Amino acid sequence: MSTTTNAPTLRELVQREGIIRAPGVWDGLSARLADQAGFEALCASGFAIAAGLGMPDAEVFTATEGLDAVRKIREASDLPIIADIDTGYGNAINARRTAAAMRRAGVSAVFMEDQVSPKRCPICVGDPVELVPIDEAIGKVRAVKDGLGEDVLLIARTDSTEDDAIRRAEAYVRAGADLIMPVSKTFGSLDGWRRCHEAAGVPLVASLTAWTWVEREFTDDAMAQAGIKIAMLATHGVLAAATAVRDSFTRLASGEALPDVSGRYMEHEDFVQMIGFPQVELLQQKYLPEPEGA
Repeated sequence: MSTTTNAPTLRELVQREGIIRAPGVWDGLSARLADQAGFEALCASGFAIAAGLGMPDAEVFTATEGLDAVRKIREASDLPIIADIDTGYGNAINARRTAAAMRRAGVSAVFMEDQVSPKRCPICVGDPVELVPIDEAIGKVRAVKDGLGEDVLLIARTDSTEDDAIRRAEAYVRAGADLIMPVSKTFGSLDGWRRCHEAAGVPLVASLTAWTWVEREFTDDAMAQAGIKIAMLATHGVLAAATAVRDSFTRLASGEALPDVSGRYMEHEDFVQMIGFPQVELLQQKYLPEPEGA
């Protein structure tokens, strides 16, 4: 059950002043928590969705599983969703079909990278990732744009570096991309991001991935100077959840007294309120039959 009403669209948010922060979510619970925390948009993070399935971010899960996660996120929140579609799960035709399905699922934007399929998360591997030739990547951007239509924004991600990344960014914008998303390894300094923004002529998207240099150095002022409009916190939520659950399960498995472990949890009543029990109770009363003689 959604907790948000009358949320501004992503396009409206992009046209406003200031940085849009979109935390990485992967299911209804994480979406509800992000919504209630006060964020204005959500990132359906491939890294987090894969982790929620017990898998690495290596395009192991399918487009259908990604769509299923997005639908659960959409049911929990009305906030704009920026969906990770990895490489589009194949060639241009696959990517177009994936984009159209995401549009029907209610996303406000998708981002697709220019790696070969299956992709390899660049922050999880040491060597450079393999990219598709630029002409093929341009065709996939065009195909995704056709699948999205005019209402859903297309963020073209490039996993290239330096001058080649800028060349690709310019080409992707000509092919229909609304925003460009370099990754943390694309440039070695903020100046590279500035040059990319100037060359592409559209806002940039940055993933402030935990433990990377961009997380440390991309202040609001720095992002504004570099033309960055959307800051995605793709890994923070799932790392926080994994850290907390691992700690709790390790303590429970060791035989530690249950009250000592649960004493650090959210209180039961707080969880009941957060998850929406009061709203469900009201709905149940609404649909019960009228008492006799009423």
